[in-house]
Amino acid sequence: MTLRTFLLGACSALAFAGMASAETLTIATVNNGDMIRMQKLTDDFKAKNPGIDLEWVTLEENVLRQKVTTDIATKGGQYDVLTIGTYEVPIWSKQGWLLPLDNLGANYDADDLLPAIRSGLTTDGKLYAAPFYGESSMVMYRKDLFDAAGLKMPDAPTWDFVADAARKITNKDKEIYGICLRGKAGWGENMAFLTAMSNSFGARWFDEKWKPQFDQPEWKDTLDFYVKLMKDAGPPGASSNGFNENLALFQTGKCGMWIDATVAASFVSDPKQSQVADKVGFALAPDKGLGKRGNWLWAWNLAIPAGSQKVEAAEKFVAWATSKDYTNLVAEKEGWLNAPPGTRTSLYANADYQKAAPFAKMTLDSINSADPTKPTVKPVPYVGVQFVAIPEFQGIGTAVGQQFSAALAGQISVDQALKSAQQLATREMTKAGYIK
Repeated sequence: MTLRTFLLGACSALAFAGMASAETLTIATVNNGDMIRMQKLTDDFKAKNPGIDLEWVTLEENVLRQKVTTDIATKGGQYDVLTIGTYEVPIWSKQGWLLPLDNLGANYDADDLLPAIRSGLTTDGKLYAAPFYGESSMVMYRKDLFDAAGLKMPDAPTWDFVADAARKITNKDKEIYGICLRGKAGWGENMAFLTAMSNSFGARWFDEKWKPQFDQPEWKDTLDFYVKLMKDAGPPGASSNGFNENLALFQTGKCGMWIDATVAASFVSDPKQSQVADKVGFALAPDKGLGKRGNWLWAWNLAIPAGSQKVEAAEKFVAWATSKDYTNLVAEKEGWLNAPPGTRTSLYANADYQKAAPFAKMTLDSINSADPTKPTVKPVPYVGVQFVAIPEFQGIGTAVGQQFSAALAGQISVDQALKSAQQLATREMTKAGYIK
């Protein structure tokens, strides 16, 4: 063998080895602003991991959920990293569809993850998804309207205070409504709000034997209170309003209070987006003195499906995208206000973040007051604050939401809505084998 032949062969072998070691991760994600920003910053990941290429599948939330669910249930192996919500994690981990995240690296610091967020992503002591962005819900209110009415919002208000204040600051002639709350039917729309609210009233979806509880007085108290409050102090057409509609109403000065996602705090206090940006205050979601506040808990998370053939590379990406270093990278490139919120204790201890986001402490307190493992006053057999982490909940939750939206619209009575909810939930839970 000549030297030239030897060198050519060696070079070919090295090239082949390089090709063999290169891996392409297919990442399925949602088309929200934080995820789009992450894609723009992945040069940092590639520089640190030159043997890994990234291919993105970016989809609208409902489409993403449908495609990812189908793929993981059939072990299709189409994706190596999934973006999934807090709802899916406990269900899919118990099905064996997700891999535990045991190898995120020595510097990952899982103990820095906010306990409330982490507990919703943990099954049998193991983390099955890493949170990229988290939220709870809280009260956003107009300080000028409160001042004019001689009212002072407590940091931790009761529902009775909120209802009284909403009625006092309502001026329908000027199209100022005391409170805006979700009414649009859907398990993630009006039922996210109403389930969280019902927790604070002592209600629950199911008892320990999975029997639906809509025939109990706590749900009657919740729905009566909500419908009467919205009739007295809510905007017209409230049964069609979800997050986006209420955001628009608040930003244009038509809502005195809005109880919704903590992520909205940055929108309503941004003068480029909100006409009332300099007049907004924040408070914890209300309670009834029973030990639970009416706030929810949600996160978008990165997880690795059990069918992935590229686990080590996927772990490296998940660790990078949900790390403290990534938070610092966003702050450096985009400013602290745009750092992914609601996942790490260290972010809320950061003086630069606190200065950029005046609502930071209230967001943290809201997240910390929600416990997905003990979401209600009474014992329950399920995990989840504003949802029940069972596969059947999406269908049942939306059907119940339709009944409650109809009650808000005045098409049926509160009693009729609760009776229908009890019947349909009992039927579906019996069919699914929960009720023996």
